[in-house]
Formats: sequence, structure tokens, C-alpha cells
Amino acid sequence: MAVLAVACAFGLWLDPRVLVGAPIWLKPLKFSISIIVYALTLAWMISLLDARRRRIGWWLGTVIAAGLVIEMIAIVGQLLRGRQSHFNVATASDVAVWSVMAASIMVVFVATLGLGVILLRQRLTDRPAALAIRLGIGIALAGMVVGFLMTSPTPSQLDAMTGGAAPTLSGAHSVGVEDGGPGLPLVGWSTAGGDLRVGHFVGLHALQALPLLAFALTLLSRRWSLLTDSAVRTRLIATAGVGYAWLTFVLTWQALRGQSVIAPDALTLAAGAVGLLTTLTAAIWIVRHHSCALSSPASLPAGAR
Repeated sequence: MAVLAVACAFGLWLDPRVLVGAPIWLKPLKFSISIIVYALTLAWMISLLDARRRRIGWWLGTVIAAGLVIEMIAIVGQLLRGRQSHFNVATASDVAVWSVMAASIMVVFVATLGLGVILLRQRLTDRPAALAIRLGIGIALAGMVVGFLMTSPTPSQLDAMTGGAAPTLSGAHSVGVEDGGPGLPLVGWSTAGGDLRVGHFVGLHALQALPLLAFALTLLSRRWSLLTDSAVRTRLIATAGVGYAWLTFVLTWQALRGQSVIAPDALTLAAGAVGLLTTLTAAIWIVRHHSCALSSPASLPAGAR
């Protein structure tokens, strides 16, 4: 994927073609970078397994890697033909490629779920990191499910099919608008309507965000004695995990309502504010409660009372 990312970067420079409103090499570049991050994260998680479970983890990791390679072969193969890879059912060959992509991602989903079950059963000494990994995998799987929502035909596509027209596309990233319209730089998320890629992206990267938070709390514990207690860090990770899951839900719900991520209405802002305030309040309560417990007379040494 690293080699492919470099090739795609050169493709952006040398190939002026545009497909679905974006430079044709941008999609494989984004996918290759995302897979690099995903693969490195899973490799680290597999390394945490004991000898008995690591062999199973290795096989699951291999299946995931193979599934993602098949996905990228399909994407790049369609790109070289100048064809849209996702949702393309215009010809028999396009249908075949799209079916292979759908099957490979389903295999990746099931293998990731299996790895999550193994990590759930694995006893890890660092409780905050263990919880971060488990929550991260759970939310990442939910983010994958958001991706499956994109494969349903849009109302306009259904109308065309009902009218007897041969379908050329079945599914879309955007909701309420056609794919390929105005979007955010680099990611391409629609600025005119809803876009399911937002919740998909945020959910998937819980796999990195929550373990990184656990690592950051461990580093902060060297300067902030309150965080030396693993129970405090574990509660903070749990709070962050719930907040992150709520954010993923709100972004997906916003997209399904045909609303751009950059133009939230009052209802979306209220839902986001509820999640943010609840998460911050819970985190502050955890810190203050533990501080009060440490400063209470019962917690002091006998000579200090």
C-alpha cells in the first residue's frame, strides 16, 4: 500500500483525468493510506495476543490483508479502464468487479469481528489500553456497517429501475444529491447534501483514536499523579468511547437526513452538544471524584491526619 500510495501521488501529478468530480487517482491514494494505518493498527493488536491466540490472530490478519488487496486490485483495475469502481453496475464486467469488492469487504468485516472477539477474551495487563482496543474495534465495526448503507439504491436510481431503465449505478456516497458534486478538499465529502463517508471514516478510525488516547493518558500520568491510577484512566477511556460512538451516530444520522457535514441544522447541533457536554461532564466528574477521594482524611497516612 505504501508503494501504491507513491504511485497514486505520481498519478495525480501526471494524469489529468477526472472521474465522478475528482481526480481519478485520488480515490486509490486515499484508500491506500487508510489501509496502511488500518493494517499497522491490526498488526500491533495481533502482537498483544498470547502464543495460543496469536496463531489465530495471524490467520485473521492474513485474511484481512488479502481481502484489502483484492479490493485495491479492483479499484485500480477499474481506474485503469477509466471506469467507476464503487456502485457501478453498467456492464456485466462492472457488476462482476463490484460483486468481488462487496464480497472482499464482507470477508474483512467478518475477520475483523473475529479478531475483536479474540481480543475481548485476551487478558491484557494494561486495563485502559485493553478497553480502548475493544471499544475501538467495536466502533470501527459500526463504521464499516455505515459503509454497507451506501450500497442501497438511491430513490432516483429506484425510480429509474421502476421505469424500466437499465441501471448503471446502484448505491451512492451522498444522500439527497448526486455523487461528484461540490465537496471538501481531499476527502471529497459533499458540501451540498448528506455524505455517509463522514460517519464511515470517523467510526473506522476509532481503531486508532481510542488506543492513542490511552497512550496519551499513560504519558500524562508521568506528570499528573491523578492519572497513575489505572481505574481513573479506564473510566476516562470508557467515557471517551461512549462520546466517540455518539459522534459516529450523529454524523451518520445527519448524512441520512441529506444534510452536509458543514451545514448542521439546530437538531444536529443540539445532538452534538448533548454528546459533547455529557462526555465532558462525565470526565470532569471522574477527575474531581478521584481527587476528592485522595484528599479525604481516610485516604491520608495516619501521620498526616
